[in-house]
Amino acid sequence: MKQMNWHAVPVDEVVTGLEANIESGLSADSARERAEKYGLNKLDEKPPRTFLQRFLDQLKDVMIIILFIAAGLSLVICFYNLSIGKEADWIEPVVIVLIIFVNGVLGVMQESKAEAALEALKKITMPQTKIRRGGALLMAPSTKLVPGDVIVLEAGDIVPADGRIFSSAALKSDESALTGESLPVDKDAALLLPPDAPLADRSNMVYSGSSISYGRGEALVVATGMSTEMGKIAALIAEEREGDTPLQEKLAQLGKYLGIIAMLICVVIFIIGLIDGLPIMEMFLTAVSLAVAAIPEGLPAIVTIVLAIGVRRMVAKNAIIRRLPAVETLGSTSVICSDKTGTLTQNRMTLVKVFMDGVIKPLDGEADEGMKRLLKLGALCTDGTVEIVNGAEKHIGDPTETSIVVMALRFGISKDNLSSENPRVGEIPFDSDRKLMTTVNKVDGKYLVIVKGAPDVLFARCVSGDVEAASAANDEMSGEALRVLGIACKEISALPGSLESADLENGLDLVGLVGMIDPPRPEVVGSIEECDRSGIRTVMITGDHVVTASAIAKQLGILSDERDAITGSQLAAMSDEQLVDGVERYRVYARVSPSDKIRIVKAWQKRGQIVAMTGDGVNDAPALKAADIGCAMGITGTDVAKGAADMILTDDNFATIVSAVREGRGIYDNIRKAVRFLLSCNLGEIITVFVAMLLWRASPLLPIQILWINLVTDSFPALALGMEQIEPNVMDRRPRKKEESLFSDGVGRATVVQGVMIGILTLVAYFIGRYTPLSNAGIKLGETMAFSVLAMSQLVHAMNIRSTHSLFKVGFMSNRYMLKALAVSFLLVLVILCVPFLREVFKLTSMGITEWLVVIALSIVPFAACEIGKVVVVKFLW
Repeated sequence: MKQMNWHAVPVDEVVTGLEANIESGLSADSARERAEKYGLNKLDEKPPRTFLQRFLDQLKDVMIIILFIAAGLSLVICFYNLSIGKEADWIEPVVIVLIIFVNGVLGVMQESKAEAALEALKKITMPQTKIRRGGALLMAPSTKLVPGDVIVLEAGDIVPADGRIFSSAALKSDESALTGESLPVDKDAALLLPPDAPLADRSNMVYSGSSISYGRGEALVVATGMSTEMGKIAALIAEEREGDTPLQEKLAQLGKYLGIIAMLICVVIFIIGLIDGLPIMEMFLTAVSLAVAAIPEGLPAIVTIVLAIGVRRMVAKNAIIRRLPAVETLGSTSVICSDKTGTLTQNRMTLVKVFMDGVIKPLDGEADEGMKRLLKLGALCTDGTVEIVNGAEKHIGDPTETSIVVMALRFGISKDNLSSENPRVGEIPFDSDRKLMTTVNKVDGKYLVIVKGAPDVLFARCVSGDVEAASAANDEMSGEALRVLGIACKEISALPGSLESADLENGLDLVGLVGMIDPPRPEVVGSIEECDRSGIRTVMITGDHVVTASAIAKQLGILSDERDAITGSQLAAMSDEQLVDGVERYRVYARVSPSDKIRIVKAWQKRGQIVAMTGDGVNDAPALKAADIGCAMGITGTDVAKGAADMILTDDNFATIVSAVREGRGIYDNIRKAVRFLLSCNLGEIITVFVAMLLWRASPLLPIQILWINLVTDSFPALALGMEQIEPNVMDRRPRKKEESLFSDGVGRATVVQGVMIGILTLVAYFIGRYTPLSNAGIKLGETMAFSVLAMSQLVHAMNIRSTHSLFKVGFMSNRYMLKALAVSFLLVLVILCVPFLREVFKLTSMGITEWLVVIALSIVPFAACEIGKVVVVKFLW
C-alpha cells in the first residue's frame, strides 16, 4: 500500500493506492493479511509503573540519601558496640529507616495514578462499526479495521479510523475535540485539497475519534491505530516528559545544599577530633548527630500534607488536582494558554442578532412579532431539537440549527408544537453544493416553502425583500465573527410530485437573517481582568478561524490589536528560535495543530515563564501534558484531556483557574513558612552541635533527641503553619519568577539570624546546666536543659513565623490549628522530660524548679526578640 496525502488525490488514486474496492470492500483473506501487517486498530498501551518503581523514585531525594547515610553510620556504631561487649542502641537506625519508609509510602499514595491518557484515548473508539466486506454490509469490532476497508457512516456514529470520503450526502463531522473547530465541518467527497492543507480544512477526510453530526457517507480507511491523527496525538502524549515543578526543583536544590553543609561540618569535626585524639566511634556518633540535625526529616512529608490540605480546599472550589505539586505550580503561573472552544466560550452556538425590516436587532430583550415569525420559520426549517432533561437543555443535532430552536423556545415557541401545528410535508436536505436546506410545511391550510442557508446564495434567489440592506447587514455581522444564515419563504398552491431545487428555491421572499456565535463565558472577562492585574498573561490558542478567534479575544479583553493574532500557517513558517523571540507579542493563535500548541507552550517556557494550558479536547492533551500545569474541563472535557491534565475544573469555569492560582499562591506562602521554620530550627541544632564540639569537644544533643524534636515536636507546628489563612493581598503581587529562591526577600537572612539565636540559647542552657552550681550540675543536666530549651524555643518560634505583622495585630487565636499543635507538641516534650522510663530512653535527667525557670526564660526569648524585630527592623529579623 502506497503512502500519500490522501486528501490531495482523486478517489480513484486512493483506491489504487490502497488496493481497495469501494463496491464490495476487502475480501476476508485480504483483510486477514492486512491485519497481520498493520495490527489491531487500537492505540499502544504504556505499561504502568509498579508500586515498587514509584516507591524507589521517592528515595532518590538528596535528603533521603543523607538519611540513609546517617542510618548506615548509626548501624556501624551499633555493631561496633556489640563487638566490644557494649549494649547496642538500635532505636536510632530503626527510627531513621522508618522515617524513610513512611515518607516513601506517603509520596506514592499522594502521587496521581499511573498515566490515564492513553487508556482514555482507547475508550473513545467505537466498539462496533458498519463496514463493507466481501460485498456484504456487516457490523464488526472497530479494532478489526484495516487500511482499505470501506466504512459506512451515519449521523451519531463515532468515526473509528482515519478515512478518505468517496461518497457523501449532507455529511457533517464534529471535530471540535480533535481540531478545536467549534462547528461541525461540512464534508465533500469530490473536493481535492492542496497537500499542505491544515487538518481542520481537510473536508474530504474523516478522522478517528470525531463524530458524525449530520447526513451520511462512506469512506476508505487510510490509517488505523497509532497511524491515525489521534494516534499521533497519543504518541505526542507518550513522548512528553513531565518536568519537575518549581517547588520540587527548589527542595531538591535545598537538599543538595544541606547535604554539602552537613558533609563539610562533619569533615571539620573529624579533623578536630583526630587532632585532639578523640575516639573514632565518638566521631561517628557526632557525625550522625550533625547529619540528622542538618536534615529537616519531616519536611518532605509536611510539604506533601500541606499540598494535600490545599487539594481538599480546592475541591470545594471546583478544582480537582491530580498531581500534588501542581497546587504550588499554579501559584507560580505567569502565562495561561487557553483553548477557545469550551474553555473561554460556552461550546454552544447561540443566536445573538437578527436582521429584519432593515435593522440589525440584538436578541437580549423582548421579541416583537416580526422576530417571532423569523424564529418560527427558522425552527420549522431545522432538523435539530432541544429536550429538557431534569431541568437541563439537551441539544440534539447540528449546533447551528439547535441555536435557532433554543432561541425560539426562549420566546415561548416550542418546536414540537410548531411541527404539530405546521407539519412538514416535504424537504430538500442541506448539501454543501447548494448551501441551502428547504422544507415544505402546511401552514394555515397552505403550503409554505421555507429556505434556510448561506446569505450570498439565498440573496440571488429572492425576488422580494430588502436584499441590498440585508447584504450590508450580512457583511457587518460576519465582521463580528457571527455565523449568518438567511431565511426566506414563499407560498405554493400545491405540493409538487418531485421536489426540485430549481422550482422550490427560487422566487423567494427574504424574511431576514440570523447571526450566531459560540459566545464567551460571561464570567471569563472578569477573570482575565484579574489575571492582568496579577501579572498573568492570557493567550488564546484555537483551531478555529482567525477572524472568529480575534473577535472573541477582543470581547474578552485578550486582544487589542489584530496584528497580534497569528495563524497556524504563519506559525509553521517560523523557526523555533523565531517563535521564542516573538512569542510575547502574540495573544491569539488560530488554526493551529496539536504540535503547534506544544511549540507555543515550550516557547513561553524558554522565556522563563511558568505556563498553564487549559483545554477540553483530544487536540489539547499533548500541550496539557507539556505545560507546567495542565487544566482540563470536567464537564465538556474529553477523557483524554482529563487524563493528561494536572487539574480538572469540575464547573468548566475559567474563573476557577484564577481562584486556583490564588489558592496556589497562598499554599506556596505557607510552605515557605514551614520551610523557614524547620530550617531555622535545624540551623539552631547544627550550631549547637558544631559550636559545642569546638568549645567542649562534646555534643549536647544525641541523634535520637534531635530526631524527636525534628519529627515530633517541630512537625505539628509546621503543619499548622500550612493551615494559615491566605493573605488578602496575595493576588496583588506579580508572579514569582521560576528561578526565584525560597529564601528571597530577606527570608534567608531572617532564617539564619533566627537559627543562630536558637543555637545560642541552647548553648547557654547547656553551659548553665553543665558548669554553674545548680543542684545536680553536670553533663547530663546540661544535655537535658539544652534539649528542653531547643524544643520549647522552637515551639515559641513557630508563632513568630505565622505573619510578618505582630501577633498582637494578627491575633494569637486566629489559627486554632497552631494552638492545638503547640499544645500537643508541648505535652510530648513534657512526657519525655517527666516520665522516668522515657527519660532513660532519651538519656535525660530530671530538673528542679530553678532549672525549669531558666529553661522557660530562655525559651521565650525568640518571641520577644522577633516581636521587637517586626516593629523595629522588620526586613532584617523577618
